[in-house]
Amino acid sequence: PGAPVPSPGAGALGLPAEPPRARTPGREAEADFYCVKWITWKGERTPVKLPPQKEVITAEELMAHLGDCILSAQPREPSEGLQLNFQQNINDTMMVLPKLSTGLDVNVRFTGVSDFEYTPECIVFDLLNVPLYHGWLVDPQSPEVVQAVGKLSYNQLVEKIITCKQASDSSLVSEGLVAEQFLESTASQLTYHGLCELTAAVREGELSVFFRNNHFSTMIKHKGHLYLLVTDQGFLQEEGVVWESLHNVDGDSCFCDTHFHLSHAPGKEGAAAAPPDHRLQQRQVDQDYMIALSLQQQQGQDPSVLSDLELARQLQQEEYHHHHHHHHQQQQQQRQRQQQVPGQGRAQPGGRPAGERRQRQKPDLDCTLL
Repeated sequence: PGAPVPSPGAGALGLPAEPPRARTPGREAEADFYCVKWITWKGERTPVKLPPQKEVITAEELMAHLGDCILSAQPREPSEGLQLNFQQNINDTMMVLPKLSTGLDVNVRFTGVSDFEYTPECIVFDLLNVPLYHGWLVDPQSPEVVQAVGKLSYNQLVEKIITCKQASDSSLVSEGLVAEQFLESTASQLTYHGLCELTAAVREGELSVFFRNNHFSTMIKHKGHLYLLVTDQGFLQEEGVVWESLHNVDGDSCFCDTHFHLSHAPGKEGAAAAPPDHRLQQRQVDQDYMIALSLQQQQGQDPSVLSDLELARQLQQEEYHHHHHHHHQQQQQQRQRQQQVPGQGRAQPGGRPAGERRQRQKPDLDCTLL
């Protein structure tokens, strides 16, 4: 999985409309060019190296730009050892660059947001000084999972599961099942613990690359919150859709413009139709939960405290749904009274007053700490 990595420090970003997906055996590059979406970035509308209003960029041009950036990163007055090491890294990187059109192979470790098996593909990010992150972490409050997964990479864990299933030792079989259940329950490749660690690790204003679901995304931290660059081709002509929030593990995100202001994108009518206080409360609950986890880890609290936090989260969820159910009943009673009293609103088919839209309820996944 991979997308061309933007060079750090560019005044504006000319961006591929859709990054290549994961590389599969025998698969060829889908296209040798990328659509460019122009956005305002730090007060400018022109990237450093692209001509104004350029609509497409070829893979060869991207490789040339990246090659120039890598060569410009040569250390000043290096020792002979550093020079030889840099030259070797350059050679390895030049072998990797053509793979950007079909995808890079990276292998995550579940111990930290910056932990990957070090391969030649990772050298590209090091030479460009672009941080590479993921959020697929094991929750330290689950000792059985920690024991089963350990410090293994994804590929090593898959091999372990296969081996454990064929073992005669019941304890190994059980450990393999725990590891397999972890992979199945975190199929989104992002956990709440990982999201919390990610929020704490990324520096404010830092442009980085986020790996998830066999895709690379450009990520930035703005005012303490994480956002992913929108590169779906369906939003190529939507000037108001630039960033997508990353604040929970279930994909319940919102779109923002280049200034990180909320944008009501097409296809998100359901979310836009929800009451503002409902959307804000959901986002605040998610943010409060992540902040609470981060503070707990920084203070080194006892692991049992997390279970209390989870309990509070569950109670808050029940209270929130009870409040919404009660509010919904009140609205129904009010509509019934309006239908019985002439002159208080014409009912639409289905008994809904004119102008009222159906609200789609979403499950609230977090709690507000009191």
